[in-house]
Amino acid sequence: MLKKIILILSLILIPIFAQVSLTGAGATFPYPLYSRWFYDFEKETGIKINYQAIGSGAGIQQIKAGTVDFGATDSPLTGKEQQESGLIMIPTVVGAIAIVYNLPGIGKGLKLTRELVADIYLGKVKKWNDPKIVVINKDLKLPDLPIVVVRRSDGSGTTAIFTAFLSSVSQEWKEKVGSGTSVNWPVGIGGRGNAGVAGYVQNTVGAIGYVELAYAEQNNLPYAQIRNKLNNYVYPSIASVKSAASFYKIPDDFYVYIVDAPGRESYPIAGYTFLLIKKEQKNLDKAKALISFIKWAYEKGDKSAEELLYVPLPDKVKKEALKRLKNLTYMGEPIQ
Repeated sequence: MLKKIILILSLILIPIFAQVSLTGAGATFPYPLYSRWFYDFEKETGIKINYQAIGSGAGIQQIKAGTVDFGATDSPLTGKEQQESGLIMIPTVVGAIAIVYNLPGIGKGLKLTRELVADIYLGKVKKWNDPKIVVINKDLKLPDLPIVVVRRSDGSGTTAIFTAFLSSVSQEWKEKVGSGTSVNWPVGIGGRGNAGVAGYVQNTVGAIGYVELAYAEQNNLPYAQIRNKLNNYVYPSIASVKSAASFYKIPDDFYVYIVDAPGRESYPIAGYTFLLIKKEQKNLDKAKALISFIKWAYEKGDKSAEELLYVPLPDKVKKEALKRLKNLTYMGEPIQ
């Protein structure tokens, strides 16, 4: 009874003078969008959100340790992992991973098959004028340059999506390397975060790397057309990612990867990105602020998401996510 009285009082007597602020950490994949969202949300509500883009692996660790108000990851947790760690996983948007490159005299236009991407990251295809690349790029004058493979050095949800894709298209990759936020890379130099990989590619002649599409655009990096499951060469775009996402049903725990999707117009390397929130909240004001941000993002964030080449969630996915927010508790009682 006492617990209920305290809860009711805390709901009524919201501190007037204390300015609510939130802290989050994790994925670099959605950072271009999150930084825009957080700025717009603060301007509208006065609630400040401090976010460190340090990689999905670190974000998962920090929310599990309770050192931040929310974590962010592109590597989804299974329903069992969410339950065991006392977390709720909420999707925000869908994004594409672009295969970026730095080749003198060659801008946009490079074509790569799914298998070629895997062989490059396995270290089996080592030069840009390898016959396997030349034969599908007859209109390009490919240089006699070594391929400099760039990959992530930190625990990364972008890596989890990318290696899930490689595992789905290459049995050799699946058996030798596998998938996850961190893997034992056969070759390559490591960059920290999407920004680090983009920077390496931008400054290294002959480099190839994988970054979220917004980073490719912001850094003016050309990115490849990838041959999809139906043998059609497709650029990453809002339309091609929407096509890919439409083939995947979202399970109740939201655990899903959007890789190697069927569909003629589907781009094969994409994924959802998520917020991770403790089911039992320790600070009611922060919990309410976090809920209000998610609702705000769903209601008002789609326009800026598309401007930055992310794909907004379908309404039915938003509805399911909002239902999950009703599981948040404070002192054991539902917040909503």
